[in-house]
Amino acid sequence: AIPIGPRTQRFAVAGAPSYLAQHGVPKHPHELLQHACLRGKFLSGAIPPWEFERDGERVDMEPGGPLIVTPTAADIAVAMAIAGHGLVYLFDDWLQPYVAAGQLQPVLEEWVLPFPGPYLYYSGRRHLPAPLRAFIDFVRANFAQASQ
Repeated sequence: AIPIGPRTQRFAVAGAPSYLAQHGVPKHPHELLQHACLRGKFLSGAIPPWEFERDGERVDMEPGGPLIVTPTAADIAVAMAIAGHGLVYLFDDWLQPYVAAGQLQPVLEEWVLPFPGPYLYYSGRRHLPAPLRAFIDFVRANFAQASQ
């Protein structure tokens, strides 16, 4: 197994400043039930809950909203959030450029916790297909550069 991507990740909730000015800033995850939430679903069709935790209190939400997208259409959910149509729940790293540009404002930051980044698991070092070997070498080279 080799680590791929950032070693620590987290999900974040964000909305356009205009949306938050009109609908209010949620202070507790339960308040998301009164908001338009832009949700995602897996390719299998399963819709994961929005997960939060703070000071030992865990909250798993299935908020409603006007849009549910697949992972390949996450940019649509972000565009809808920027346009003021609701709150989006995605990887923090994906939302950071829009937060930095002032297009989105994070909410419930104290409720989202980090979790370990993903690993690529493969069956062994012998007889690896050339494309997989090239990908592993690429990831190792880029991960080594990122940690320096």
